[in-house]
Amino acid sequence: MAEITLRRARQIIKATLARGRELELKPLSVVLLDAGGHVKAFEREDGASPGRFGIAHGKAYGAVMLGMAGKAQMARAEQQAYFMAAVNGVYGGQVVPVPGGILIRDKKGEVMGALGVTGDTSDNDADAGLAGLGAVGLTGEA
Repeated sequence: MAEITLRRARQIIKATLARGRELELKPLSVVLLDAGGHVKAFEREDGASPGRFGIAHGKAYGAVMLGMAGKAQMARAEQQAYFMAAVNGVYGGQVVPVPGGILIRDKKGEVMGALGVTGDTSDNDADAGLAGLGAVGLTGEA
């Protein structure tokens, strides 16, 4: 399985933040987790509220631990609220099942990690994150 290096993680975050500025989004916070759900890198823009780390982490953590992007998690939560509540219980309340949790896979389809973006609307968060991944030649499932 390919691993995302710290250097590449920082490039992804930088490109995600740049896309947010280009779209004139509210200040963003971005976290990149490795395939085991551990923080590889995090940045919070000036003006972003301090609690945004938890939201960004929860978006990415749900994606990597469930192997399911934020949009799919949200759909599942709408269809099977009890299931997602149970999942969140299993993971100590760390899952935030909304867009902005982007699953990153390698060319073989194996999970490399996840990107969590928060600060604007969830859909805008996801768009910025996908642009950040695209800037380094990766694709993600939002």
